[in-house]
Amino acid sequence: MKGKLQGIRIIDMSRVLAGPLAGQMLADLGAEVIKIEHPGMGDEARQYGPPFLGEEDDGGSSFFLAANRNKRSVAVDFSTAEGRRIVQRLARESDVVIENFRVDTLTNYGLDYATLSAGNPGLVYCSLTGFGQTGPYASRPGYDAIFQAMGGLMSSIGYPDDHPAGGPLRTGLSITDVITSLYADVAIIAALHARTHNGGRGDYIDIALLDSTVAAMSHYAMHYLISGQALARRGNSGNGGTPSQVFKCRDGSIMLTVGNDAQFVRFCKALGHPEWASDERFSSGVARIRNRDILIPILEAHFAGRSAAACLEALVAADVPVGAINDIAQVFSDPQVVSRGLRAPAQNTGGTPFDVITNPIRFAHEPIGSYVRPPLLGEHTDDVLGDLLGYSEQDLARLAEGGVIGRHPLR
Repeated sequence: MKGKLQGIRIIDMSRVLAGPLAGQMLADLGAEVIKIEHPGMGDEARQYGPPFLGEEDDGGSSFFLAANRNKRSVAVDFSTAEGRRIVQRLARESDVVIENFRVDTLTNYGLDYATLSAGNPGLVYCSLTGFGQTGPYASRPGYDAIFQAMGGLMSSIGYPDDHPAGGPLRTGLSITDVITSLYADVAIIAALHARTHNGGRGDYIDIALLDSTVAAMSHYAMHYLISGQALARRGNSGNGGTPSQVFKCRDGSIMLTVGNDAQFVRFCKALGHPEWASDERFSSGVARIRNRDILIPILEAHFAGRSAAACLEALVAADVPVGAINDIAQVFSDPQVVSRGLRAPAQNTGGTPFDVITNPIRFAHEPIGSYVRPPLLGEHTDDVLGDLLGYSEQDLARLAEGGVIGRHPLR
């Protein structure tokens, strides 16, 4: 692939979501990403279904397909001495290693940063774990929802405790995995850039899902740090500008955010009630926040008598930030989403055709435009070990017979 990271080779030893998403982003940007998987089993996310695309044995779960495009798969058992040597040799020929094993796991196999960087001082090695490499929780296991809970995210989502549906909520999406993958990518790209200016020295990157979740709390966390008070949960209402929430219309709901006084004036005119904007209780942002319990019932009563389409049309025309609440099917049929090309067919060599969610980065030069389907388990074992490390057909057959490597049956 061509791209901004063309010429960078990455060994992706990660599984499930955060690590694979980090590798996929770098692959989209043009890096050569070699996914290391266990023969016969592979990344456990291959079996995170149903649903599956095509045959279940091909590992085509939606979970796996979402995080592994544009990669090549090498199946190797690094619990064997020869398998470890294969991965060590691949690391010497690469720029980056991504892994998300529990703390010290890879040290036992000689695949840790200290060992691999001794043979490749320019190596950038990124470890993604739940709690990081240090601290009292470092050895604990964890998944996305645990970090939504511990990092404060769940405490910010949902209705107040005294509401009939009150209590903390998690996001349906594994959002902390997604956030952590992006922090990892920023760190990896920064380390690669620094390497070109420090004599070729690589670096070790310690990324934790808990750390990433806390950092992503952003202005919510800063509110607490400067006031000592946590922001209240407000369901679908914002804690800032008012009104900013879901409103139920006669035949559906809309989401709107009125972010400043000028927008509120236009908002009121669009709804046919310009007098609301001149009411001293609502005429400024501070006043609207203080009097939200008066303003919101007025607006709720108004919207309840109107159609969602009419409200959307009027508010869009008035340049007020508003949007429909789309389900996933509606998302991919939305004219803006279609225009931006956020869905595209994967390049597929046989098998069941399918579409992918395209990368949202838009470059003027060398745009991202190649989306090769995620690899079958061990699909590229022969190509990578033969071309990169010089293994012969006889070598590969012997290693496969001994269970050291896996070769896809189509080979």
